[in-house]
Amino acid sequence: MGQKVPPGLIKRGDIWHVQKQIGTRRIRESTGTSNLKEAERYLAHLTEQIRQAEIYGVRPKRTFREAATRYLNEYEKASLDKDAWCLKRIEPFIGDLFLENVHMGTLRPYIEHGRKMGWKSRTINMPMEVVRHVLNLAAGEWLDENGLTWLHSAPTIRLLPRADAKQPYPLSWDEQAKLFGALPEHLRMMCFYAVNTGLRNKEVCGLRWDDEVEIPELETSVFIIPKERIKNREDRLVVLNRVARAVIDRVRGDHSVWVFTYKGSPVQSMYNTAWKDARKEVGLPFVRIHDLKHTYGRRLRAAGVSFEDRQDLLGHKSGRITTHYSAPELISLIQASERVCARKRHKSDTIVYLRKKIPLRVISNVAG
Repeated sequence: MGQKVPPGLIKRGDIWHVQKQIGTRRIRESTGTSNLKEAERYLAHLTEQIRQAEIYGVRPKRTFREAATRYLNEYEKASLDKDAWCLKRIEPFIGDLFLENVHMGTLRPYIEHGRKMGWKSRTINMPMEVVRHVLNLAAGEWLDENGLTWLHSAPTIRLLPRADAKQPYPLSWDEQAKLFGALPEHLRMMCFYAVNTGLRNKEVCGLRWDDEVEIPELETSVFIIPKERIKNREDRLVVLNRVARAVIDRVRGDHSVWVFTYKGSPVQSMYNTAWKDARKEVGLPFVRIHDLKHTYGRRLRAAGVSFEDRQDLLGHKSGRITTHYSAPELISLIQASERVCARKRHKSDTIVYLRKKIPLRVISNVAG
């Protein structure tokens, strides 16, 4: 005589599934087991969990892994790949814990592991920042079928002090000339563009020709990068000074989709072997790709460009709609960016290196 199967359990293939009305909820899900006794225990636990939630307002227990999975499946952001990497790094330490058990105490083993591995504070902090964000979502936005948040309240997650963080290093004109001169041409063009627009590494690498918007009234064009590819989730306006324009003219026609390519394919990252070799060769091993953005920002400030214009040119979040401009406003931004093309009283180092590949007619425009 076979085992009696309780109502609500059905077998599909080798696995038992729940198919039952429990309280006000209709449940259809796998038990994950082929063992009937284990399936019965799963059903009993599920029934009690739903009863506790509906009658007493008791939250079902969910693991951090469940919350991390929901976050990666439901949210779209420019840095989601980085967040996935962060969650993968910290998951072995807290993935099996229930949400209410994730706090500074249970994060301590991860922190100690990072220190033993010699990671910098920023590297340790990045996964903790994502954990903090997921816990805040679980305590604030995520509601279950009973109107209960996944977590009663989010704990305080304190990040490590970044005493070992690298300080921004804006390049001098001489350092820029030496460093860029040691780069291969495709990477040199990308760096000239970055240091004259303030774009981040991924924003330069991901630049597409369909981001370009012609402005016939001004006889020029700008680039508008969609918010999905921008860190602060706002559309990014990129105006072109004469150096950035010369770079665009130089690479136009190389590829039908991507602005910057190498051997017919988009460049995945400017921080590559060629960059590392070049900075080592010229004695600047500490300079990062992001320092090109710092260089642009510092030169704008040194040129007396206003704070608001610097915000717009650097793509900083400001609360303004930074892709809605009148012609005079665009002209003002372009003129502001023009002020960082070259140091005063000296021929631009930028022009010297661009002249090697850019036709004479473009150089004429660059030299102004």
